[in-house]
Amino acid sequence: MKILLTTTSFQDTPGAHHDLLAQTGWEIIRARGPLNEADTLALVGDVDGYICGDDAITRKVLEKARPKLKVLSKYGIGVDKIDIKSATEFGIPVLFTPGVNHTTVAEHNFLLLLALEKNFLFHTDSTRSGGWQRKTGHELLEKTIGIIGLGRIGREVAIRAKAFGMKIIGFDPHFDEKFGAEYSVQRANSLDDIFKASDYISLHTNLTPETKDMISAKSFPKMKKGVLILNCARGEIVNTADMVAALKSGQVGGYGTDVLDQEPPPADHPLLKLPNVVCTPHVASRTYESVVRQATTSVKNLILAMNGEKPIAQVNPEVPVKKVV
Repeated sequence: MKILLTTTSFQDTPGAHHDLLAQTGWEIIRARGPLNEADTLALVGDVDGYICGDDAITRKVLEKARPKLKVLSKYGIGVDKIDIKSATEFGIPVLFTPGVNHTTVAEHNFLLLLALEKNFLFHTDSTRSGGWQRKTGHELLEKTIGIIGLGRIGREVAIRAKAFGMKIIGFDPHFDEKFGAEYSVQRANSLDDIFKASDYISLHTNLTPETKDMISAKSFPKMKKGVLILNCARGEIVNTADMVAALKSGQVGGYGTDVLDQEPPPADHPLLKLPNVVCTPHVASRTYESVVRQATTSVKNLILAMNGEKPIAQVNPEVPVKKVV
């Protein structure tokens, strides 16, 4: 059996997941993702299983991968780079790993927020260069944070926001009233409610046709002038050109993001040089603890499915898993 492994954090982080995969006795073919369509096409066709990160797994890729490819195991929870419809049509189970990185991502979200509000990069750049320049920042206390998407990560952000003494408003079609009552999360009836009330807007929704460009020139006028926006979800939820214009005009006071619309970005990406942007290279979920959880779950998913057993989590459960080993 040949297994393609492309996620770099899986490969670069020590842990029991390596032993678990090695114990299968399968041949492991390694590549350094995330891969574009051309690179992915070059590697599929002769692999039985695939542990992927954010590679471009398009219909064209899946057509070449079949009928050899039996299981696609996503390392992570975001599957917007995978053509799920085609995988389902071709009878390929797509597995994923919910519940493994929500703590880590929520912590990173506050790293971005604190860096913006405390002018962290300005101050560290100053002292590193031998200076002692200072800018006055802001407290988080009693500021209003609007959380869009109250899944596992969004709820973890709310828990931490309460600890900071913040006012919390949340929007989610499946709002958990019990959780809201416990952590003082006010339910927003619409995105406009979030936009109007929030000093900080924190994005924790999947990328779908409905959420693409959700934050754009159409939504900025509905927000408080100087609002800070945090994005540890997907870059395409924010319209890049519109965000750049809003940051330059001061309509948006700052953008803290772990994701971009192009990853890795070109050197001239317009968000990378703005002084009111804090951008990290899609590492919010990359801690030793979360990588091991994520990697172990992705390997367990693969082993279960290859043995014809029910995986831990499957995106397209209507596709049966079949024993192939």
